[in-house]
Formats: sequence, structure tokens, C-alpha cells
Amino acid sequence: MKSRLMSRFTFRLFAAMCFGSLVPTAVPAASPKDVLIVANETGPNSLDIHGVGANRPSYGVAWLVYDRLITHGRKKLPDGTLSYDYSKIEPELAESWVVAKDGLSVTFKLRKNATFHDGTPVTAKDVKWSYDRALAMGGFPQFQMKAGSLEKPEQFEVVDEHTFRVSFPRRDKMSLPDMAVPVASIYNSTLAMKNATPDDPWAANWLKNNAAGGGAYKVESWKPGQEIVYARFDNWKSGPMPKVRRVIQREVPSAGNRRALLERGDIDMTYEMPPKDFQELSKAGGKLHVASVPVENAVWYVGMNVTKPPFDNVKVRQAVAYAIPYEQLMAGAFYGRAVKLWGGSGLRPGQPVWPTPHSYKTDLAQAKKLMQQAGHADGFETTLSYDLGQGTISEPVAILLQESLAKIGIKLVINKVPGANWRAAMLKKDMPLIVNRFGGWLNYPEYFFYWTYHGQNAVFNTMAYQNPELDRLVDAARFEADRKKYENQVRDFIEVAHKDVPRVPIAQPVMDVAMQKNVSGYTYWFHLQPDYRQIVKQ
Repeated sequence: MKSRLMSRFTFRLFAAMCFGSLVPTAVPAASPKDVLIVANETGPNSLDIHGVGANRPSYGVAWLVYDRLITHGRKKLPDGTLSYDYSKIEPELAESWVVAKDGLSVTFKLRKNATFHDGTPVTAKDVKWSYDRALAMGGFPQFQMKAGSLEKPEQFEVVDEHTFRVSFPRRDKMSLPDMAVPVASIYNSTLAMKNATPDDPWAANWLKNNAAGGGAYKVESWKPGQEIVYARFDNWKSGPMPKVRRVIQREVPSAGNRRALLERGDIDMTYEMPPKDFQELSKAGGKLHVASVPVENAVWYVGMNVTKPPFDNVKVRQAVAYAIPYEQLMAGAFYGRAVKLWGGSGLRPGQPVWPTPHSYKTDLAQAKKLMQQAGHADGFETTLSYDLGQGTISEPVAILLQESLAKIGIKLVINKVPGANWRAAMLKKDMPLIVNRFGGWLNYPEYFFYWTYHGQNAVFNTMAYQNPELDRLVDAARFEADRKKYENQVRDFIEVAHKDVPRVPIAQPVMDVAMQKNVSGYTYWFHLQPDYRQIVKQ
């Protein structure tokens, strides 16, 4: 019965992907309670979060298939939606830990009964190899580790088979939270090293297409561009055993088809749809429900590369900030499902929080005046790039920007970058103008700025922005113990960013997930990928 059910579902889903309206209207029998069927826009481009160019769905793979030493607790938001609690650290692979009195080291005790998926026992040697690898791979994983002062292999010590110690060069409030993010995943070093080569000592080529984890789920199969199937690891010891035995996550690029599949009951969950669909589904009632949470420490923005004309001129950047059609974007791209970040009282924020509104607003007369002062009264032509993987929002944003900037003489040629290539394209830092969304995993303003504005080779400083004064303020805030000094440092670096405006924040995004009414336990996580370990089907 189950095999016929899955075959029928697979045929219908394939038909939805290919033919849309030609799909029959009859609803198949519901999938079993221990099988979750999910459709999303884009799947992982790698099974290795440490790999170059690993995309956001790859974070979800790491979260499910690998363990971290520690994780976060959960809390209930006012509307009843569950969310992770960034202020609360809980055990995962480590059953306990002790922070030294001086705050300069932490010693973890690993679960002695934990194994990887192939049955190999998990040891402190695997933890050190994994942390060493994250640093050695460079780029995103290395920068992420350094964000928590995890900077050198010498900091990571195998005390004994089940004891692991991390020493810190300084007291850093982000160190423990940084060991609870997907990059800090623990790999089966024995299995990985069997597939390493002299030219590839960290088995990057093999791990891109193969998993070596010990998390709650195993990768049962992966067909890039089509689907990934997870099977529960029934010997998992690092948390409560998931209720869902199997997860089938299919890629259905058409948002309309995903919505139709959900409304017919063919799938249990979907996300990455246009805000208009979530707006309508949230009001529809019936057998569906929508969970909506503002994404912490995240913004949709227009970014300008400051290293090349014309965006090396601050007046041009300010002109763009005044030419953005904010209200139209909120209505026509976000459908009100975002938090506005424009039209504030000034460039210096009243509260030391991020994101926070800047004082720019749509003012074409002021934009034209600044263009003239910059020597571009006749305008110019440039390329606006965006990620097709986020096209449900970024495409209407790009079209509205194209129309509005044309009114001050800026002609935009739109460049649509496939989602699988977007991360690599951003890391080159050579696109003149982009629409993008970025969120910081650790919920601190200085963490967001460390990733995106800091001039010292910040990975996601896609504007290639350099300002030593901003760098100094961000670095000071990261380690400031005095609360008042810290709050003023945060206000200071936000003000600098708003004045120089290499990035124009548009809105704080909302994470929307639509589910059948019989699905519960969904939890918002900072990495924005569903945690199937906590899902329950009635």
C-alpha cells in the first residue's frame, strides 16, 4: 500500500512540476503519519556545508544529518509559534560542559553511546578533526568559526576519547553560540579520511556528494535539482527521537504548483512562496495554517559595489537610496509581510538594535539633485543582479527598482543568477548592484556588521566596503563588557553605515511556512531551514 501511495504521489508531483494545470484534481490518500512530504523552491547544491559555494538549503542538510556539540533551547512566541531561544544553550552531542572561571576555555564531555550512521563511535578526535577542517577549508566556514574566536587548530584539544576542550584567545560572548551553528557540525573523520587524497586532504570532493554524519537523519537518496530523502537514524542519542521516520523534500520551482499541491493535500509543508500566497493562505482558514516569524538580524537590501564607478561616489549611493520605491516594494513585492526599514527619524538609531529603520525615503527630487552633484545628471547604465533562488521576492523588487531608478537616469539591465551559482557569484564581490537578503545567525548587531560591513575580508561584504572607523567600532563592540559603552558603539557603527550607505536596507523579512493542520511542532530557527526532528503529524 505504501509503495503504491508513494508512486502515485511521485507521479502527481512530477506532473505538477512539468504540467501545472494538467494535474488531476482528485486528492490521493494522505501520507502516513511518520512520513513528511515537503516541497520547496530550491534544494541543496552540496551535502557539505564546509564546501565552497554551499547554498542555504545545504544548511538544512547539515542541521539534520550532523550533530553539533551543543544547541539552543526553544520558546513559545506570543502567537503560539515555536522559536529557538538564542539566550539558552542546551546539550546535543556533548552531554555536559564546564566553562573555566576566567572564561578562556570550555571542556565538553561527549555522550559515550553516540555513533555515526555507519556505527563508528563518536570521539573527541572526530570533533577536533571537524573543527580543524572548518578552519582549513577557508571562506565561509573559516570566517564563521572566527566570528566566535575559534581561530586556530591549537585551540582544540583532545583530552581523552570523550573529552574535548576549546581554549579562547579572549572572552567572547559569541564563542558558545558559534558552536551551535550548522558550520560546527561533527564529521565522521575515519570515514572522511578514507575518501581523502593527497590533493584533497579534507575529502571535500567526496563529502560534497556523500554524508559522514551522526545526526537524527541519514541521507537516504539525493538527486540534485529534484529531491532529497531523509531517513531517521534510529540509533541517534543526542536528543529526543523524531516522530517523523522519513522526509521527502522535493524541488518544485513553481510557487503556484507548490501552493496547489499543498491545498490538495498532496504535500504536508511548503515555504519560499510569494508573500501574496502566504497572505491569502493565512486568511483562508480550513485545513491549512501559516507560521510567520520576523527573521532576526536580517534584511532585504540593495547593495552597491563601492570599489568601481559610479558607486564609489557616496552621493550616487545616497541618490539610489532616495530613488528606491519603498512603499511600492512593500505593497507589490512583500505584500505587507515584512518590517519596514525606511523613513526613520534619523541616521543615528534611537535604540542599539539591528535591523533598525534609516531615514531615507522615496524623494526623486533629492535623488536627482544628488546625481547632479555627483556629476551624473544624465544618468548611467549598470547591471542589477539577483538570486533566482529568491526570485519570489527579488524579481518583483528588481522590476520595481528598474522602473523607479529610470526616473533619475539610471538604466538597469537585470541579471538573473541561478540559485546554485548565487553564493559563488557574491563571493567574487564584482557585481555592481545587487538585490539580496542576508541574515546573521547569531543575534547581535555587531555580528551582522562583522559579516557584511567589516573591511577585513568579511565574506559577505559584497559591496567591498572599507571604513577603518566602522571596523574599529564593530571590533570594540564584539568584546565590550560595559553595557552603556556597548550600546553607544552599536549606535555609532549603524550611523556610519547609514551615512555611507553601501547597502540600502529595504525591509526585515518574515519567515513564512505553510502546513497542513495536522502538522505541528514547526520551530523557527536562525538558519531558516525546517527542523524535521521536531515535527509531528497527527
